[in-house]
Amino acid sequence: MTARILLVEDDERIRTSLRLALEDEGYDVDEAGSGETALSRFAEDPADVVLIDIMLPGIDGFECCRQIRRVSTVPIVMVTARNDTHDVVAGLEAGADDYVTKPFVTKELTARIRALLRRVRAGGEPSVVQFGDVELRPEEGVVRRAGKEVHCTRTEFRLLCELAANPGKVLSREQLLDRVWGYDYFGDGRLVDVHVRRLRTKIEADPANPQHILTVRGLGYKLAV
Repeated sequence: MTARILLVEDDERIRTSLRLALEDEGYDVDEAGSGETALSRFAEDPADVVLIDIMLPGIDGFECCRQIRRVSTVPIVMVTARNDTHDVVAGLEAGADDYVTKPFVTKELTARIRALLRRVRAGGEPSVVQFGDVELRPEEGVVRRAGKEVHCTRTEFRLLCELAANPGKVLSREQLLDRVWGYDYFGDGRLVDVHVRRLRTKIEADPANPQHILTVRGLGYKLAV
């Protein structure tokens, strides 16, 4: 089945060229020139992947991402004009799964989109994992803490499942990028760091002093059960 992409970009020239490139790769593309239009289009007919430029008229890309994330776990890729740490982290904190920096090579972008779609279609492992007061059910896509369901984005959930599948084992950022995001040399360790930080706010009693998702300095992360 052909995947549909919602492309949110205010520059008509860039939007058209990117739409044509994505269509050449076999995707159906719906366009929006503003965040408001994107939210309306998504509400009417949700896409399989959303590609959002940060700099938009009206509500910016961060807010557009946040509003979509409140109602959907759809994979979201943020586009920034600068490889600026603040923009990257802010986009990920808003709920994006990944980001690309302008100017980018279309093949890089489509590789990231394919990786996101593979993760969506792969599903989870049929098991139940319990650690502390947290219960993880990968097959059902459910995380509970103290009996209450915890809302995670698709990427946060996949990251937690990967750590839980290797209890006590240190996984490097590179390993997590490959297993969770589906690529390595295109990746950036900040993706892992930000998503770990977000996960900790959701499942740790004290995110500043985590008991489950632990940092192993210089090596990576591990799940203590």
